[in-house]
Amino acid sequence: MKRLYVFSVRSFIGPFFITLVISMFMLIMQFLWKYIDDLMGKGLETSVILELLFYVSASLIPLALPLAILLSSIMTFGNLAENNELTALKSSGLSLYRIMRPLTFIVIGISFFTFYFANFVIPVANLKWHSLIYDIQNTKISAILTPGVYSKELEGYSIKVDDEMNNTFKGILIHDHSNLREIKTVRADSGKIYKSEIGNYLYFELNNGYIIEELEPTAPRFNVNNQLHKSEKNNRPSRRSDFKKATYKINLTGFNLQRSEDELFADKHEMLNVFQIYNAIDSVRINGDIVNKKFISSQNRDFLYLNSHLISKNEIKTDNLKSNVSKDSVYIISKIDKKELRKAIQTAQSKIRRKNQNIEGQIEFLKGFDRDINGYWIEFHRKFALSYAILVLFFIGAPLGAIVKRGGFGAPVVIAALLFMIYFVLMSVGDSLANSEVVSPFVGMWFAGIALTPIAIYLTYTAANDRPVFKKLNFDSINPLKLFTKPFFKSKNS
Repeated sequence: MKRLYVFSVRSFIGPFFITLVISMFMLIMQFLWKYIDDLMGKGLETSVILELLFYVSASLIPLALPLAILLSSIMTFGNLAENNELTALKSSGLSLYRIMRPLTFIVIGISFFTFYFANFVIPVANLKWHSLIYDIQNTKISAILTPGVYSKELEGYSIKVDDEMNNTFKGILIHDHSNLREIKTVRADSGKIYKSEIGNYLYFELNNGYIIEELEPTAPRFNVNNQLHKSEKNNRPSRRSDFKKATYKINLTGFNLQRSEDELFADKHEMLNVFQIYNAIDSVRINGDIVNKKFISSQNRDFLYLNSHLISKNEIKTDNLKSNVSKDSVYIISKIDKKELRKAIQTAQSKIRRKNQNIEGQIEFLKGFDRDINGYWIEFHRKFALSYAILVLFFIGAPLGAIVKRGGFGAPVVIAALLFMIYFVLMSVGDSLANSEVVSPFVGMWFAGIALTPIAIYLTYTAANDRPVFKKLNFDSINPLKLFTKPFFKSKNS
């Protein structure tokens, strides 16, 4: 029996690591394709790129592991069935459950390792590569300038440089048409470029140059003979200023690199483990309750009280009112003229409208708290659902390999790709439904695993009992002519 266990494990380990490496390679290539514009042509050191790929590969393991488990299990049992080794083991009295037992324990161990990895390692890796790609996109902003080519990456500016060496540019030409009323042209022999610490402005340190400013065209003036005045031949005033050293500032508000900050750091939930998520949920709930109580208290303090008795405000005793209600917010309506009554009603209506707006704003604010909590719960369940999905995919791949009886990288790769596509679609659908709050985070994150569980149970039971997956129809026994030659009524003698 030990030999059987060793044989099963050795048959599984090889395909598992091969498929894991292939899956990681495909996912990393997808990442590089997505961020190719941010990485190419920026003079990045090899160590920086390798560091980025290292952190990215760690965050991509949750996608690569399910595919590797599925493909390796199909290949392992497909090889056993194709070489009649599985038949020999069954004929010796071993069931498929017994044959799968050692690999089941290994996959369970991989599932626990996956949860530990997703809980403690992946949050750190996500934070590292998000911050690193942000630094690449923002600190290497000088890469938007290509020598000899006009760069229009900055809206409202056309910039060209003749040469660049060690972040020092030569032959700088800046056309500033951000202001429609004037056009500026800046020419400098050399200069450097850097960004402000906050990231709102881009600075050019320029040496030996000039600035030409062309102002907005003025209305033409004519003389008494209805001819254009001599001084108005050029109705676009301009001026030139020379400098030896100057700093030119460009506003980066709305620059496309600024979007990366929001996109990369908007999802803070994936950078926390389950314990931090649980504490964060409690913190968000407490803050939401505090904000809600303060809002209710402020609204009660400014509440409109109506009284039908003729009592002056000076006669109102604070003891008769709630402690959080001031005398100024109490209106007395009784036996007053129409003008004063109309004024009181208008005041009450304006206050009610203002309160409705405040309440609607508070509702949206509280919905933001709920969305934040929903995001935390999504990430919380994602870590557990991933481990369960690995087990489900193993119990789909192993019996399917025994049924198909094909090993190698041929049919198993095609089958695994189709099944993983189904799993990925189900996982994406569940994630989208949970993020849009159509379903609960539990249902959304566990949707793929729950949907594939009946398939795993059915395939395992079918393969263990040597039953066909689909019942075959005997088309030879069906004769279409009998449908027309068969009599509609049978005689009593027949």
